Amino acid sequence: MALFGKKKKTAELDGPPRDISWIKSPKNVFYRFFNLDPDEEGLKNMSAVFVLWHGGYRPEWIHAGKTDDMAATINEIYANEEIMDYDRDGKLFITWSQIKPEFQDGVVLYLNQVMTPSVPFLTIPPEEEDEDEEEIEIIPIPVYPPGVTG
Repeated sequence: MALFGKKKKTAELDGPPRDISWIKSPKNVFYRFFNLDPDEEGLKNMSAVFVLWHGGYRPEWIHAGKTDDMAATINEIYANEEIMDYDRDGKLFITWSQIKPEFQDGVVLYLNQVMTPSVPFLTIPPEEEDEDEEEIEIIPIPVYPPGVTG
């Protein structure tokens, strides 16, 4: 795991952003979305934080999210017309980083705050909350977005 992969249960959440080693292709470039074969890359059942963006003339962040199954999420994105509209001239890119599930919400929150993606949500809204459940505060965990280093 890239972020907080040691056995330590807690992590320091303030300070400068962390480099979480965003995944690149064997050619050391970020994957073009349509060239990525989730089965070939072994993404089935992989828990990760991922980022989609459009490169080219008007580059923009499209989405930052988390998943318990990268392969299934990629297949869902293929079926998402709102996202596919951004694939102008084949310039839709994706990367991911394996982060422990207990830190994923904080990383995604931070990325959405600093990148302000065009499509903040890919799925239907969360299920209705049980009134007896306590609301959990998510603390942003600073990380560098893809392509940014410290």
